[in-house]
Amino acid sequence: MLSEAMTALAAAGGTAVVQAASTDAWAGLRQRLARWLSQGNLQRENAELQHLDQTAGELDTAGPAELERVHIRQEATWQARIETVLESLDDTERAQAAEQLSALLDQHIPQGRVSASQGGQAVGGNVDIGADHASAAAWNMGSVTLGNPPQPGPTQG
Repeated sequence: MLSEAMTALAAAGGTAVVQAASTDAWAGLRQRLARWLSQGNLQRENAELQHLDQTAGELDTAGPAELERVHIRQEATWQARIETVLESLDDTERAQAAEQLSALLDQHIPQGRVSASQGGQAVGGNVDIGADHASAAAWNMGSVTLGNPPQPGPTQG
């Protein structure tokens, strides 16, 4: 069983695959991650490259209605693949592989960058929302009408 840190690293790897798939970072991440996953086995590296290409294709062709579901599924798939590799190693190899994966992710995924799926909102820091003097404040209030409400009383008809 992997430690929390190893599981978090694997999750970050899964997220990195999905986030990089349609960016300039993809080519480098794709190649290096396939090499890392294969642990030196050239035949396996080619298979991993094919899997990564399939992922990119699914993400590119997903429609707006299914995009979030495809993102979630692909992140989980790649997290599981990374966890499988880490679990197959002894403690010393696992620590080395984790360092290599962490360096790989740091190199190919810009730090401090945040992203959100369509319709989402992403923040790369703190957000303070406040209201005072009988006002309203929210991140997203939806459809809001401002003004005085109608006065209670008999309705005209």
